[in-house]
Amino acid sequence: MTREEINESKQKEIFKEQNIEKTKKIIKIVVKVTLIVVVLAFLFLTYTSYISTTKVHVREYRITSKKIPESFNGIKIVHFSDLHYGTTIDYDNLKNIIDKINDRKPDIVVFTGDLIDDKYSISTKEQEKLTKLLNKIDATLGKYAISGDEDKDNYYTILNQSNFSIINNDYDLLYNNTDEPILLVGLDSLITDKQDVEKAYGYFKQEVYNSNIYTISLVHEPDSATDMISSYNTDLILAGHSHNGTIRVPIINFPLIRHFGAKKYNQDYYKIKNTDLYISSGLGTDNSIGIRLFCRPTISLYRLSSK
Repeated sequence: MTREEINESKQKEIFKEQNIEKTKKIIKIVVKVTLIVVVLAFLFLTYTSYISTTKVHVREYRITSKKIPESFNGIKIVHFSDLHYGTTIDYDNLKNIIDKINDRKPDIVVFTGDLIDDKYSISTKEQEKLTKLLNKIDATLGKYAISGDEDKDNYYTILNQSNFSIINNDYDLLYNNTDEPILLVGLDSLITDKQDVEKAYGYFKQEVYNSNIYTISLVHEPDSATDMISSYNTDLILAGHSHNGTIRVPIINFPLIRHFGAKKYNQDYYKIKNTDLYISSGLGTDNSIGIRLFCRPTISLYRLSSK
């Protein structure tokens, strides 16, 4: 074998070894990247499906208005919504939620619809357990609820037996040791085509009424607010349904999911003329999604102030 042939053979061996080393490096990089992607995907799914759906946040607000009677100064209202029991909310989750509600020692508790997810078939035993839990909610001035678009017959059975007053298209005058009340108005679901705004605001059609009464309205779908504000005296609206978008883009705070009935209003707060609109992000999730991202489940606490 000539020197040139020997050199050429050695060069081939060197190139072969170099190619083998390059291939090994590429394989190592691919394996590392794959492992990182798998770990990140696992962490993402764990966070969005379990951690971010169960770590309930309590939002606190002070509501100030000269229309609020002095007897209601310091009164606490707890608002929760969109439980969607049977999705990311089970018995233990609900027990913790109720503990959080009672820890705030509310005077009034309001629920704005979607108690049980419409894709979940609740058993009789579960229904009884759910009723007992909700019955443990304490509120000195009363517990009130309206229906969401997914609420069926068992909703009425559970909430009635849990001592909630269901005020679909109805109202109630709330007193606190004086003869100066505030008005609580409830509307049925817009999506189910059962909403009757005129009936709900029937108080203002009475021969004798206080046109300056402080009015709180409960509504499931926040887009209903436009009709309520344009036609009737409404100071505070508490709504649900939107889940505040469920998945939000950070920094710009943009909701990726917009439900019908919450296309226009889906953030947590709006000031519309003289009306404050607060929208709960809810507690459960939509069963077809089952995740949350940058949008924690919430309970809202409002402290009324006349000054």
